[in-house]
Amino acid sequence: MRAALLCGVSVLACLVAGSVFVTPAAAQKVETPTVPAGSQMLLESDTLVYDNDKQTVTAVGGVQIEYGGNKLVAQRVDYDRKTKRLVASGNAQLVQSDGTKINSEHIDLTDDFADGFVNALRVETPDKTYFGAESAERIGGVLTTFHNGVYTACEPCEDKPDKAPIWRVKARKIIWNGQKKTVRFENSNFEFFGFPLAFLPAFEIADPTVKRKTGFLMPGISINSKLGTGISIPYYLALSPTYDVTARGTYYTNQGFLGEAEWRQRFDNGQYSLRIAGINQKQPGKFDANTVDSGPDGDPNKLRGMMGTKGQFAINSRWNFGWNILVQTDKNFSSTYHIQGYNDSVHRSEVYLTGLNDRNYFDLRAMHFQVQEKTLPQTSGARYQTGARDEFQPWVLPSLDYAYIPDAPLAGGQLSVNLNARVIRRDRLDQAFVTPYDTLSAVQRVRGIEGESGRLTAEAEWKRSFVTDGGLVLTPLLAFQADANYLNASSGSINAINQMAVAQGVATDMRSSFARTMATAGLEMRWPVLFSSLTGGSHVVEPMAQLFLRPNEPYVGGLRVPNEDAQSMVFDATTLFERDKFSGYDRIEGGTRANVGVRYSGSYANGWTTNALFGQSYQLSGTNSFAQPDLVNVGAYSGLQTDTSDFVGLAGFTSPGGLSASVSGRFDASTFEVRRTELRTAYSGSSPISVSAQYAFIQAQPDYGFPVDRHEVTFGASTRLNQNWRIFGSSTYDIKAEVLTSDGLGFAYDDECFTYLMTVSESRDRVTKEVTRNFGFNISFRTIGDFGSTTSSFQ
Repeated sequence: MRAALLCGVSVLACLVAGSVFVTPAAAQKVETPTVPAGSQMLLESDTLVYDNDKQTVTAVGGVQIEYGGNKLVAQRVDYDRKTKRLVASGNAQLVQSDGTKINSEHIDLTDDFADGFVNALRVETPDKTYFGAESAERIGGVLTTFHNGVYTACEPCEDKPDKAPIWRVKARKIIWNGQKKTVRFENSNFEFFGFPLAFLPAFEIADPTVKRKTGFLMPGISINSKLGTGISIPYYLALSPTYDVTARGTYYTNQGFLGEAEWRQRFDNGQYSLRIAGINQKQPGKFDANTVDSGPDGDPNKLRGMMGTKGQFAINSRWNFGWNILVQTDKNFSSTYHIQGYNDSVHRSEVYLTGLNDRNYFDLRAMHFQVQEKTLPQTSGARYQTGARDEFQPWVLPSLDYAYIPDAPLAGGQLSVNLNARVIRRDRLDQAFVTPYDTLSAVQRVRGIEGESGRLTAEAEWKRSFVTDGGLVLTPLLAFQADANYLNASSGSINAINQMAVAQGVATDMRSSFARTMATAGLEMRWPVLFSSLTGGSHVVEPMAQLFLRPNEPYVGGLRVPNEDAQSMVFDATTLFERDKFSGYDRIEGGTRANVGVRYSGSYANGWTTNALFGQSYQLSGTNSFAQPDLVNVGAYSGLQTDTSDFVGLAGFTSPGGLSASVSGRFDASTFEVRRTELRTAYSGSSPISVSAQYAFIQAQPDYGFPVDRHEVTFGASTRLNQNWRIFGSSTYDIKAEVLTSDGLGFAYDDECFTYLMTVSESRDRVTKEVTRNFGFNISFRTIGDFGSTTSSFQ
């Protein structure tokens, strides 16, 4: 009952807000639709009586009349030849040419089905919207007026057809204009679960069959401690079948008027959109001091705005061209004001060309990463860094990926060719220090070089599998990679690299250009053994081993190679059998390495499945690439930095009832100490309850930028109270920092005509413990519109 009352309050707020769209009554101009030329009226009935004196024709029993795509069904139909009117009675139903169904005990129509009167009728449209009225009249075949009518998009209850729907609009007069595609309500009441919530003198909505129509959309509301309370009113302009505009004005009590507009246009081969937004902030001081939103001391940030555009076009069936570009006055405007489609914490502006044909793939794009953050940019020469990240993001001009796999086998095996190229330009040096943010301490990592660097890489791989009589699968492999590189680094970047080399006691030799090659010969051996049980289950145990012979990685033994695309390093069971375990092309794995493990999968007659993998990697000879210095120390604490790697493994199961669990980890080769682990479990079965839990632990990696252990546990749950109501929640706890970083609770109602969602959540800063509370709700009435709030924040 309390939940229903809460919904009612929210609905009332929606209707009060929507009452601003009340419009005065207006005369209706009607044009009679034309019936297709040559249409004939077909009549079928049990009995047909002609009265020549009265000039009437009466059809009785199972009457069906079809004319111009319209169909009338009744127990009795009387036709007056003088007035040219049809009177249908007895379970009468009129099915119009568009699929709309009108049910009544009495229907009075002209013989062309254009005009008519109906008493005590029910109307069902093709998209499942419903009208009811004491009486109705139709003029010109397009204008229907319902007297003392009811409108809803909720299907009637089968068990209790007289039961009030979730929502409905009762009006003294409802005017449905089939030509203008509008439905107008006069002297109306909005009812929720049968209770009247609001009186609306007059309002108008689009015809339920219309997807696009010019007019006001449902308003929105938002609450934010920095922006204030915001009321948003959108207006939609359907300018043509292929392009439209949505204009939105939002007034914030703290910051003033925000204007937005979005243009959308479709073509036969694609579409694009253009969005602009801007505001003159009234009170920048409401934001945290010395942030992008407020501006630095003495220079408040008032005029703010953005322009964004997205598009994608199919050049032909194989090639696509597109873009996603954001330009704004400052780096956090779109995030602060929740500009739809452009408010991600990291936005990637890009222009791209892609092609796909059979097993060939081409991807060419120019990119720039934009970090939306409130932190002010780093001041040049300041001792302490602010922690800002946006100004250090590179321009990628361009990035190219091409993959080609010939259809015909080569020497009985498969050949694959990959081409990768990238040119990166960065305007500021991105470096990290041993003492975080203190520029006077030693340089620990150089995450990005100021200047420009480029690389062109070509790679070819051939492999073929052989199966012996004993079931052993042998896959020889040959691979060759070559690349050409150039570097134009600033003097500041070279100095930072030199300082890092001195701090680590290694050599440095950053060259302006260099070339590298890497040849690999490999062999993979797998021996899958199938075991079948008497109960119908099957199990496959598969010992595996790989051996890769190759020379040492070129230009290692010091800080010699830029590393832009291979900075991420995760060694676990999923990467154990990778030929090159680096995540990008800037680093190449070298030396002779063996990967050994065993894989298991099982299925049971009762529907359960299990899987597992466990193994280890060995550097047999040559220089271990993961133990060599790197600008970001990518191999440090990876588990591969020693000749005998850490153990890696995973195991999991799934059940037919919806229960699943998995565990993966990396363990010290000598002590079996846990270095990294992740546990997941979830249940989502036939019961109304679904739950999930996840635990993650990553040991400290000081030289890699993580000086302390990371422990985190996450829980989530959802329960469906009945067919329509559900409650859900989640929480995340940082065990190391002893902080509940986030928690949330919500409930929702959804059915065929109405949805309601309410959420309450909190987030906490791991260091300052500052709490941000968020509240949001959304109400959706099918065919009428949505009403709700954006995320609300209270600190």
